[in-house]
Amino acid sequence: MAIFLDEGSRVVVQGMTGSEGTKHTRRMLAAGTTVVGGVNARKAGQAVDFDGRALPVFGDVAEAMAETGATVSVLFVPPRFAKDAVVEAVDAGIGMAVVITEGIPVHDTAAFWAHAVESGRTRIIGPNCPGVISPGKANAGIIPADITKPGVIGLVSKSGTLTYQLMHELRDFGFSTCVGIGGDPIVGTTHIDAIAAFEEDPETELIVMIGEIGGDAEERAAEFVRDTVSKPVVGYVAGFTAPEGRTMGHAGAIVSGSSGTAAAKQEALEAAGIRVGRTPGETAALVRAALEA
Repeated sequence: MAIFLDEGSRVVVQGMTGSEGTKHTRRMLAAGTTVVGGVNARKAGQAVDFDGRALPVFGDVAEAMAETGATVSVLFVPPRFAKDAVVEAVDAGIGMAVVITEGIPVHDTAAFWAHAVESGRTRIIGPNCPGVISPGKANAGIIPADITKPGVIGLVSKSGTLTYQLMHELRDFGFSTCVGIGGDPIVGTTHIDAIAAFEEDPETELIVMIGEIGGDAEERAAEFVRDTVSKPVVGYVAGFTAPEGRTMGHAGAIVSGSSGTAAAKQEALEAAGIRVGRTPGETAALVRAALEA
């Protein structure tokens, strides 16, 4: 099995006709994902050729779902149009919207996230995220499909780059699903959401959680793991050397005073029984030792 995305997922790409959308649609298709079409109101009725396979372009997500049975939307939409695009997907009743776009204003994210919660139908992944991949089954986003294989590790991460690194370092064990939740101050799917799903997934034997400085998401996840999770969890927190008061990489990665430091997060995770690596390599070694044991 897998979480959130599997071989039965049918993907539509909002922004498929743009340069990034076209490039990553081709990569998703190469990974075996069932991509059924794209959405661009200005190019509705056209088709885009992907190595001999023509994918239709629809005027909106509702039309795409009606014509193709799409269950997942991946959004490669410029920041100023992203809110309307996500709201369109939510109103159409799509099951999951994977928002790759970075630089979306926080108030726009808050608006479409609240709209999705109110609808009760759409899971938001992101924004500012690499997406979701269930190796060997489907890939929705920009995660390289050739750096790992299907396996027993479930990974949830704020960082795209660290997602790729851990996938590569632990490729001999492989992954059930890797979820990049994004590093913005507001994200649709949290560490807790993914960890809860991995706990219920019989294919996942161990969970890796990658966090970073800023906010308290990792501390809240630690409490959840302590109280409800039976599977082993290994953690990593990026930013042990980050200077106070400076945003590091992601919009949400900023330390203020004693709140949100890597050391504080490590302390909370370890208090919940989660082994924490101080580097990606050390984290991979902890995972390897736990699985080999």
